[in-house]
Amino acid sequence: MSSTLNNLLTYEVADNIAILTLNRPNQQNALSSDLMKDLIHKLDEIKDNKNIKVVTIFANGNNFCAGHDLKELKMDKSEKRFKQIFELCSSLMIKIVKLPKPVIAGVHGIATAAGCQLVASCDLAIASENSKFATPGVNIGLFCSTPMVAVSRNIGRKQTMEMLLMGDFISPSKAMDIGLINNIVKNKNIREETLKVAKIIASKSTATVAIGKEAFYKQLEMSIEEAYKYTSKIMSSNMLKQDAQEGISAFIENRNPKWSDK
Repeated sequence: MSSTLNNLLTYEVADNIAILTLNRPNQQNALSSDLMKDLIHKLDEIKDNKNIKVVTIFANGNNFCAGHDLKELKMDKSEKRFKQIFELCSSLMIKIVKLPKPVIAGVHGIATAAGCQLVASCDLAIASENSKFATPGVNIGLFCSTPMVAVSRNIGRKQTMEMLLMGDFISPSKAMDIGLINNIVKNKNIREETLKVAKIIASKSTATVAIGKEAFYKQLEMSIEEAYKYTSKIMSSNMLKQDAQEGISAFIENRNPKWSDK
């Protein structure tokens, strides 16, 4: 199943995996307001679709995403409009984090500013050998304040500040070293390798993955004492789930589990 939304975003589902593809190649897949709205709309649909277990995000053209659409930002120079655009982008990133299904970015070419923010907001990121990452707002007098929220929650403080203050591109190898991405693959294999990871995750219990993803992001914001108290409660609740009982039985009986996603 495949479809195109306003020609800005393509969508298909295969093997319980949703494949979202940014489709503004001539604009380096810049995140216009319409594209961000399309992404939010599709993620809302995916949230309640029980046939979808994992979400992947790719891009057409030579680059993954060059950030905000600067031409759009220049059209209406009111503070109200700027706030609307940046809050819309923030809503998109939060939507990705709070989606109960894992989201994997398959990145090629450049991922800059809000594009780098998009990569950082995804749960996993697979990047091609020709990928480059940057938060270069400082170079044009616009500090990457909203992108730094996601980036700083992926990598260390000094690495984040280096990216923000220097505004230079970093290589995929450095991006992997500092924790922005998970793996580097050959350019021609980016889609295949990303979907391979997605298929492995899709083979797990959807209910268990949803519990784990929510708990992961919540505990990050807690003190260590609060985090252990919270996750102990989550694991106790998880133990009562049907899939946990099935998984434990399957392990003891040396067989593959049959998930009910409950």
